[in-house]
Amino acid sequence: MKITFSLIKQFPLLAYSTARCAHFTLQYLMLQSVQKTLQLLNALPRSQDVKNPTLMLHVHRDLLQFMQKDVANISSNVYPASVLTPESPLKHALRFPQIIADAWSIQKRKNRGRTTEFEAKAHDYLSEMPRYYRRNFHFQTDGYLSEKSARLYEHQVEMLFHGAADAMRRLIVSALRKRYGSSDGRGLRFLEIAAGTGRTTRFVHLAFPKAKIIATDLSDPYLQVARQKLVGFDKIDFVQAAGERLPFTDGYFDAVYSVFLFHELPLEARKDVLKETARVLNPGGFFGLVDSLQLHDAENFAPLLQNFHHEFHEPFYRNYIENPMEDLVKNIDSHFTDIESSRGFLSKLLVARRSFN
Repeated sequence: MKITFSLIKQFPLLAYSTARCAHFTLQYLMLQSVQKTLQLLNALPRSQDVKNPTLMLHVHRDLLQFMQKDVANISSNVYPASVLTPESPLKHALRFPQIIADAWSIQKRKNRGRTTEFEAKAHDYLSEMPRYYRRNFHFQTDGYLSEKSARLYEHQVEMLFHGAADAMRRLIVSALRKRYGSSDGRGLRFLEIAAGTGRTTRFVHLAFPKAKIIATDLSDPYLQVARQKLVGFDKIDFVQAAGERLPFTDGYFDAVYSVFLFHELPLEARKDVLKETARVLNPGGFFGLVDSLQLHDAENFAPLLQNFHHEFHEPFYRNYIENPMEDLVKNIDSHFTDIESSRGFLSKLLVARRSFN
């Protein structure tokens, strides 16, 4: 009887999530059609496609199972149903033509191999950035250094992952829930590294509304958009900072986490971020990350992972997928213990505890 009631309770949520995935998948296919048309019209080289029906079958099966798990987390009060609240349909509809229009700039930049191309306003930020950051990640216009990029980015990522990007971000919320039980966050201090436009920040706040959250990012334009999106949300502060140079005192935070950060860092920067994380965490504190799968996580997905950095400008991705984060975390001066990792569609969740050393 409990199983039947649970399924009935989950059905509307699963129907919504499935429809959302279908919607973003359709937009992704439309974008691909536009890009291929641009390639043909301009006699550009065709992108490398991973044409493996068996692999694609595994991907779609995993997507469905993953969305079912996300819905089950809502039904079990791991995080509230408000995480599924959609944005204004009008805003969403008006943004998609902008993404289609921007595809021309991306395709042209990609074909010419231009990875350090920025418009005038973005140039104002370049001198403040570490060298690894001064590039057009994903060949996107202005990289991460303009409001235009910030307005389009989350939508683009959701299309790329067929509507599953938000659910992958929520893996960090489920890990925090496991660590802090039914707490509403009262008395807890959380640090989010590389918060971007605040998508994950919103999910964590909804689950832990009394927690003090400091959201950091290297990009001031992205943080400005995050402030606008989260206006009215209490107990959230925004600080421009690099993860490898955090402007906080030792042992200040109860939890430090990041989502989709480490695959965009060179190896030494990954190590530095982990050292800084250990420094600002209190003994016994929570560390968690969600990021791309690595080769050892899912060998059957290797063609997708190995092709990714060819299709997108991700200069550190190959090194990332070949160097397990579990080993990296374990070897950071014995600062972390109880290291665990698990899969969630095309992402991995890794959690650890700050040791008392």
